[in-house]
Amino acid sequence: MSLLVVGLSHRSAPVSVLERAALSADAKLKLLHDTLAAEPAAEAAVLATCNRIELYADVDKFHAGVAELSTLLAQHSGVALEELTPYLYVHYEDRAVHHLFSVACGLDSMVVGEGQILGQIKDALALGQETHTAGRLINDLFQQALRVGKRAHSETGIDRAGQSLVTFGLEQLAVHVPVAEWAAGKRALVIGAGSMSSLAAATLARVGVAEIVVANRTAERAERLAEILVASGTGVAASAVAMSGVADELTRVDVVVSCTGATGLVLTADDVLAAVSSGAAEVPAQAGHGSARAGLSGAAGQEDRGSAPDLALRTSPAVAGKGLQVGLDSADVVARLAAAALTHGRLADAGAARTIAAGAEADLCPVGPDGRSALTGVDANSLELHGTWADQGEAAAQRQPRRSTRTHTDGATVRLALLDLAMPRDIDAAVHRIPGVRLVDIESLAEASADAPMAADVDAVRAIVAEEVAAFGAAQRAAHITPTVVALRAMAAEVVAMEVARLDGRVPDLDERQRAEVTQTVRRVVDKLLHAPTVRVKQLASEPGGAGYAEALRELFDLDPQTVASVSRADAADKNDDSGRAS
Repeated sequence: MSLLVVGLSHRSAPVSVLERAALSADAKLKLLHDTLAAEPAAEAAVLATCNRIELYADVDKFHAGVAELSTLLAQHSGVALEELTPYLYVHYEDRAVHHLFSVACGLDSMVVGEGQILGQIKDALALGQETHTAGRLINDLFQQALRVGKRAHSETGIDRAGQSLVTFGLEQLAVHVPVAEWAAGKRALVIGAGSMSSLAAATLARVGVAEIVVANRTAERAERLAEILVASGTGVAASAVAMSGVADELTRVDVVVSCTGATGLVLTADDVLAAVSSGAAEVPAQAGHGSARAGLSGAAGQEDRGSAPDLALRTSPAVAGKGLQVGLDSADVVARLAAAALTHGRLADAGAARTIAAGAEADLCPVGPDGRSALTGVDANSLELHGTWADQGEAAAQRQPRRSTRTHTDGATVRLALLDLAMPRDIDAAVHRIPGVRLVDIESLAEASADAPMAADVDAVRAIVAEEVAAFGAAQRAAHITPTVVALRAMAAEVVAMEVARLDGRVPDLDERQRAEVTQTVRRVVDKLLHAPTVRVKQLASEPGGAGYAEALRELFDLDPQTVASVSRADAADKNDDSGRAS
């Protein structure tokens, strides 16, 4: 066995790199075909999920295989090799088997113990079988990985150590509130109708949302998923819409889960802002203020900023439209605002200040960090000080880890909760800056899962993995010598047949019973002579370093290499026919 895996995952690479390296369906096919066309590889499979991209291959040369597989991953992911290399990991032979079995059990998942990976491994094997890139080794490996994963979930409590990525994402959206309590009565939009989106829809129905709308580029799949949800017995109302109807649905739902195979953004920040703004009656007070400030900023940021009276005329309707009374009728205040806009290129967006954690600087702003204090009567000096404070807050926010910017709505009312499970992302990361919007995506899930507790059952699963790796290695090594043993017995049978034929020529008077007895006696002698060495050589070959025994057997009995190879090919063909599709 010369199994090699080269890949990257959420453990080795930042989400930004994983996002850029994500493989489309066409890219997977081309990667498999090009891997097989490469000289070191005899068979291959690719396991590509939102958290990992791994290329498995049976290679005859380790160093050449690593170089070739790394180059192919870079070519088909679109990330330059020199940029990708620092994040790649390599596993070989038993270590490669151990890695895949650990992955199948959920030990290497972002959420430890989640079971979705089994379906993704099954899909990877099915693709290898469809493209005829999965040979005996890959078939045996992935089939066994599926069995090991199922065993881990049935024999241990690994399911208690984690949950599906969907459930974990919903927990992050709920923020310290039980998911069922948070979801009760909500309306949800699910974008996509693939396996992850279907799981998301089923999970939402199970936790108690009142209504689910499914949007998908293929209308039939969306309608089918909606029908399944209605028939699920959860009592959820479900319907399907075209992708063109997503903008309208955004204004009516409370939760959005998106997981499509799109290569570009499905929801932009403008899409979400428009949806939140159109539902102004339902938007919390701070969201309205944020929109008003954005209107001021946009007007002041024009190339032709105009005189102070022009500024007042352009900004007052935008502000008044949000129901806020801002004292802009004072020529002195307007002049100071215009001067600030000319100096800084824009007016500070007070909403940006909300992206930083509540800090010591909160008391320095006379207007207030949440922007909800009445602005009527605030003097110009205080308003300018607020603008300066907001600018400082925005600069500080940019220096904060990304995680802090994803949780700024924890203490505020959330108008729209977004869960992005796609890789590359479906939802613009900038939406986390929109007041009243909460975004949880793969990156924030990775950060949150780093603090997730490990269950005691993980140790039991690791023991299962170690046991299964040893058994798989022994079986593969024993299987490696089987063609040689078969060829040896075939040669022995041929020798028996030749000697019986020669006996017929020398003793032609033997009747059928006598001839059969002689033939059986010779065969028993040969079988007894071969029994002990063939059994022993299989035992020795199953141990680490036992691959040399097959070669020794071929040399000792002068076996034809072509005969051994033909037995190997026939055995592989039989196994592939028996395995069929991934189970």
